[in-house]
Amino acid sequence: MTGSERRNAIINQIRSSSTPVSGKSLAASYDVSRQVIVQDIALIRAAGYDIISTNRGYILGEDAAVSRTFKVRHTDSQLEEELNAIVDLGGCVKNVMVNHKVYGRMEAELNITSRRKVKEFLEEIRNGKSSPLKNITSGYHYHVVEADSEETLDLIEDMLREKGFLVEQMEKLPMN
Repeated sequence: MTGSERRNAIINQIRSSSTPVSGKSLAASYDVSRQVIVQDIALIRAAGYDIISTNRGYILGEDAAVSRTFKVRHTDSQLEEELNAIVDLGGCVKNVMVNHKVYGRMEAELNITSRRKVKEFLEEIRNGKSSPLKNITSGYHYHVVEADSEETLDLIEDMLREKGFLVEQMEKLPMN
């Protein structure tokens, strides 16, 4: 089971539980350490889920957005293709993150929901004196993508894989 699959399973387990789910039981369920669960919970929260820690375990707050973090890599010339493909399938590109070896984790909010917003974003990049954040990490970057359902996120993941943008091995994001 990959980290992404485990985090999706953790969300589903907490969502479907009528009582708080302890970190200890999550660690046992997925055969990982309690520290891995703490890191997973931090990533799940960063993806937009309202996970609440109680003295009896984790609970999910009010209706959370369905989102997933994708690690991707592509060229500058493929940026428009990547973003358009995500929004065409019903996704919202919430952010872009990089894990720089010197500077650590860097993140910028995007909230791109349509081709119009893709065009506006690209115009800002082209008219500015900056380049995409991904360029400081040899093209490797992460996007949190929000959608109306897990099925939509699955379609987006499949599309990213087909286009060769998806990096299959998720590396750990630093917990700052």
